[in-house]
Amino acid sequence: MKKVFLVLITIILVCSGCAKDQAAEAVRHYLDKFNNHDTEVLIELNELVKEEQLTDHQSELYKEIMKKQYTDLRYVIVDEKYNGDEATVITKVSVYDLFGVQKEANDYLQTHQQEFLNENKEYDENLFLNYKLEQMKNVKQKVDYTIEFNVTKENGKWVLNNPNKEALEKIHGIYDYTND
Repeated sequence: MKKVFLVLITIILVCSGCAKDQAAEAVRHYLDKFNNHDTEVLIELNELVKEEQLTDHQSELYKEIMKKQYTDLRYVIVDEKYNGDEATVITKVSVYDLFGVQKEANDYLQTHQQEFLNENKEYDENLFLNYKLEQMKNVKQKVDYTIEFNVTKENGKWVLNNPNKEALEKIHGIYDYTND
């Protein structure tokens, strides 16, 4: 009888854990789309690149940088907080520090502007963008962020709410952490 009771308690605890873990599954599914270069993610990346005024070479390099970021993105679900049909899934992500690299490149520009002059001795934004993209391509330093994802239960299924701008910047490694 004790064995049956222990088995029932174990099943109840395991099932309770499964129900709780469902909101986190929505976050895992979302972040895995980045890791796996899901079609939706690549379409959004292409749209983002189109908005930038980049040369074809710069566009391809930027896509390469972001695909590396997506592939190497690591995450851990830290906690889940439930309030009825709403949940907050606290997640720690580790990404390349593209913000830091861009900041260093901008700082470098301030003291080395002569390196980015064209043949007419005028500042050439494309020369600087090429430099910055190369720095971003070669980044090794990673940064960890905590993101709170909001998830809502809709028709019995946990669905991730649209991540806010800060969450997206953290996923992409461009969040300005100097103001924190």
